[in-house]
Amino acid sequence: MSRTDIDITYFKERLLQEKNSLLAEISRIAQKNEEAPGGWEATPEETNEAARADVNEAADRLEDFEERRSTERELAKQLEQVERALVKIEEGTYGICDVSGESIETERLEANPAATTRAIHAQ
Repeated sequence: MSRTDIDITYFKERLLQEKNSLLAEISRIAQKNEEAPGGWEATPEETNEAARADVNEAADRLEDFEERRSTERELAKQLEQVERALVKIEEGTYGICDVSGESIETERLEANPAATTRAIHAQ
């Protein structure tokens, strides 16, 4: 069941832009690692040798790393959803609810082009 009531090219372009934006953002705080969950691994912020020796600096560095890891996981999840939506475009199933098989509301796709369910099925 392929959608003919929406501009697939428009949504594909939006998804590609979002993918590029997510890749740029995640690349600032993580590196690609196929063995890590989500395919990315957070990297610590660069510091000098003297800062590493200071206990307070070490605690701040650990806290920063935890924040980077949390952000990396969220960005990787968003990237995975965008990539999944792009695959659905290629398969001809974009805009079809994964739960009901019905068309996802156009307004929902406008708000979130990577949506996979109708608003009533959203979690």
